[in-house]
Amino acid sequence: MTPPSDPNLQAIVIGASAGAVEALSIILPALSQKFPLPIMVVVHIPPDRTSIIADLFREKCNLPVAEAEDKEPIRPGTIYFAPPGYHLLVEMDRTLSLSNDEPVFFSRPSVDVLFESAADAYGPALLAIVLTGANQDGAYGVKSVADAGGSAIIQSPAGAYATAMPAAAITACPSARVLALADIALYLRSLEKV
Repeated sequence: MTPPSDPNLQAIVIGASAGAVEALSIILPALSQKFPLPIMVVVHIPPDRTSIIADLFREKCNLPVAEAEDKEPIRPGTIYFAPPGYHLLVEMDRTLSLSNDEPVFFSRPSVDVLFESAADAYGPALLAIVLTGANQDGAYGVKSVADAGGSAIIQSPAGAYATAMPAAAITACPSARVLALADIALYLRSLEKV
């Protein structure tokens, strides 16, 4: 069953690793051009590779898709992907920033870094979503979102390509809703302004 939509949300952050493209391909293309919220996404990509993930989703999605740039103002109804080799952060003035600080759980970009900075900036107006992945990145971050009064959804490990990341997030944040990918997509669709 789809949870009721939350009219107080102002932003969404998503973290994923192994199996990310397949999982995001169920969620992001399901959103229409009416979707009102910005979505910031961290996918673990090796820093020595050119990322084509923003280009890939630009072709699939109804919303504008961009690779995040430093000092960029966050626009509603836009999907931002962290560039490879940089942490993506949300600043208090609701702009994006990039950092090449040390990797977290061997990952830069790190899900935790995005989630923690967004929790500081948005507090209870933030929704964090943890998807498939093979390490613990995102567990501490999703807990920090919940601790700041925000909402959390975690992909059900039963349907995840890699279970470690959602399982760690569930342990760290037991208050999170645990949903299948199709139900996450339905919930996000419920946030669209009719």
